[in-house]
Amino acid sequence: MKVHDLKPAEGSRKQRKRVGRGIGGKGGKTAGRGSKGQRARNTVRPGFEGGQIPLQQRLPKLRGFNNPFRVDYQGVNLDTITESGLTEINPEVLLENGLVSKGALVKILGRGELSSAVTVKAHAFSKSAEAAITAAGGTAEKLPLPFKVRPAAQGNALTNR
Repeated sequence: MKVHDLKPAEGSRKQRKRVGRGIGGKGGKTAGRGSKGQRARNTVRPGFEGGQIPLQQRLPKLRGFNNPFRVDYQGVNLDTITESGLTEINPEVLLENGLVSKGALVKILGRGELSSAVTVKAHAFSKSAEAAITAAGGTAEKLPLPFKVRPAAQGNALTNR
């Protein structure tokens, strides 16, 4: 068998239907498109739903929202404080040692243990961290936040009753 002897199996290839070639044969005149109208003239773009609002416009585009009252803290664990070997911890010292970024609010978290008494000044403490610091004989001093207490959102129907 040679390349020029190859041909497809019987019945596997079918000639395409040639439409719109005069009114004499099947598929002539309107070429299977009915008579008149938008679809007969081949002008319907993909996604068009006959003038109804399309699905892609009906679905919501932006999900969720950004809470303007969110307060972001940078966490520092107790085991990190122990490794640093310092006895006085505050945001400036943590910044110098590269443990927090500039202007960050610091929260002390409770992973790890303290072996010696440490004075820690931060903007927030987890309950377990505060308990561990006082148990080791140290003090946990909370620094004031750089903003005032934010008021609750106005216009809530439940609060105006």
